[in-house]
Amino acid sequence: MEAIEFRKSVPFTLGVEVEFQLLDRVSLDLSQRAPEILDSLPEILQNRIKPEFIRSMIEINTEICRSVGEVEENLLVLCRELEQRAHEHGCLLLSTSLHPFARYDDQIPSPLERYARIMDELQLVGRRFITQGLHVHVGIDNGETAIRVCDAIRIYLPLLLAMTTSSPYYQGEDTGLHSYRAKLFEALPLAGIPDYFATWTNFRRTALLLIRCGIIHQVRDLWWDVRPHPDFGTVEIRICDLPSRFDEIIAVTALVQALVVYLSRVKGPIPDANSQILRSNKWQAARHGLAGRFVDPFALENRSQAEAAAALIQTLEPTFSELGTGEQVAALHRIISQGTSTDRQRALHKEGMDFSALINEIRREFWL
Repeated sequence: MEAIEFRKSVPFTLGVEVEFQLLDRVSLDLSQRAPEILDSLPEILQNRIKPEFIRSMIEINTEICRSVGEVEENLLVLCRELEQRAHEHGCLLLSTSLHPFARYDDQIPSPLERYARIMDELQLVGRRFITQGLHVHVGIDNGETAIRVCDAIRIYLPLLLAMTTSSPYYQGEDTGLHSYRAKLFEALPLAGIPDYFATWTNFRRTALLLIRCGIIHQVRDLWWDVRPHPDFGTVEIRICDLPSRFDEIIAVTALVQALVVYLSRVKGPIPDANSQILRSNKWQAARHGLAGRFVDPFALENRSQAEAAAALIQTLEPTFSELGTGEQVAALHRIISQGTSTDRQRALHKEGMDFSALINEIRREFWL
């Protein structure tokens, strides 16, 4: 069998990707100035602040971090630097997964060859995909463990989505969903909750089959909600919307790390879960957020996403303590009790704020 090598990394190290919207400082609409801002960066930051799918979007990437504390330090520096560069070019940053009133047909794709190829294939589906997210990589030292974690974490992916929802509006309309990004994403080929693989060999066989058939060019073309990243030696969790507060980004990163650590230590076979229950749980998270229904696919217990998330955090508390991230537990419980960015956006809009005022308030709270 051809090789897709899993390049092991130090267990439970972290790499975090944050995708920001770029706004015009006057109109607060999406701005196409990413190329100019990126060209202004010093060489030392060009691997940390990068172009994305469209020119109104910029991604920041941390270094490989040994702890959540290092992630926080990295992101503080990168966010402040990008804020300053954006300001110099008449722009602002927004940390939500969808802009509330921007039009998708006003956006311009990035000029990179890979993005041009993808956009040519996706057509309208790709042009409508003007979303941003939070991706968390967690280091794993072998492919078998990576696949076990990917299989096991599928059950909890809806909870991660429910705790991060930030995309209720699209092109000036309330979609009725807490995460419309999740549904836009599922329109992409090879997106959504992945299959159950059981072994690294099974995953590798599937990936190679897709490459040989010309369905994908490389593993990174698999846009699953969680995937192994062989080149980095990580499991990459991709389901999250982008929280609107910096401390929530850090807290969710700590949650993902603790969950991966916990699942990597589970003994015995990882059971497959009913795919219809998993999809229903994800729909409930996207549609209703923390108020949605969550069905345990094994015990068949039925409770709210908020209740299931609180129970998961309680289960993980010893792991948080071991990792030195116990201080993040309070922030996670605050999300559950006070709501996500979607809840705050809707509350502000209900109070009478127009979208411009709402954007300004959401921006103000980023550093709270």
